[in-house]
Amino acid sequence: MNPGPHDVLSGILSACKAERAVTASFRLHAPWALHSAGTEGALIRVCTGRGYWIQTDGGMPVEICPRDIVMLPRGTSHTLSSMRCPGNSVVPISDLLQAHMVGRHGDHPIEMTYGADGAGSADEPPTQLYSLHLWMPAPDVGTIPAELPPLIVLRSDTFALADTLATTMELLVHDSLAQRPGWRLSAARMGDLLLVHILGEYLRTPAAARQDTANVLDDPGIARAIAAMQEAPQRDWSIPQLAAVAYLSRTVFTERFRTLVGVPPIQYLCAYRMNLATERLRQPRARIGDVAEAVGYASEKAFSRAFQRWIGVSPTQYQCDATAP
Repeated sequence: MNPGPHDVLSGILSACKAERAVTASFRLHAPWALHSAGTEGALIRVCTGRGYWIQTDGGMPVEICPRDIVMLPRGTSHTLSSMRCPGNSVVPISDLLQAHMVGRHGDHPIEMTYGADGAGSADEPPTQLYSLHLWMPAPDVGTIPAELPPLIVLRSDTFALADTLATTMELLVHDSLAQRPGWRLSAARMGDLLLVHILGEYLRTPAAARQDTANVLDDPGIARAIAAMQEAPQRDWSIPQLAAVAYLSRTVFTERFRTLVGVPPIQYLCAYRMNLATERLRQPRARIGDVAEAVGYASEKAFSRAFQRWIGVSPTQYQCDATAP
């Protein structure tokens, strides 16, 4: 039986798990303009009060209204401002953060006020911007779909869950700022929830209404191949086998897969296996040999080499770090 699009979507979204997260609250009084040089990971933002403008480098300015959900899937460099054309008044956001974070850890929640003096007026309130920065445990091949645009905006007047997710963002940021016990884990897991809802809504949108040209859900053959790898990641998949699942020739399958997913099929499979491995290794009682077998490696040694190459540390070290109190 062929998998439906939502079966594939569930598999794609199940890999979207953040290793850590940083939250921030910015109270911005107009006029203001900030530039981010870009960062690894995904950024999610929502604002209350006054709206603002966002422009990715090389893109057009986009107006953001209060409680719209904004996501930069790959942390693309961009400018935020209170006006459509900020001119030469843009300040690097890294300068503000560097001054703010003196003596603090890199994952410390951020809270700051910036912009014109005064608290604004009833007619022109400040922009209250809530931000969440998510890092994935492995290179984001196989976690964040490759064909996403640099900027996703889900409008509060058309996305049914926008208000709920905006409220969730506010509560998440406030909880992090209070630094209640477990706030780091809470931020990462709530980040997973937000990421899944945002990507799910975007990927379910008909192709004609999206900013990208296509994704894996639009191609039944590629969707079948991805579903097969997700259902049996331990299997020793080959290109001919995957092409047969997709009902495509090997050449067409490989080219189409790379176009839609961003990497060759076997590289996607390796990344997906590593994402599953990191998830299992977060369990303190998980045995490395069992994890290796579950993700398709014939020996613990071969798995350890591959894990070190992808993640940058050994499975033992990763498990120790991930399960440390």
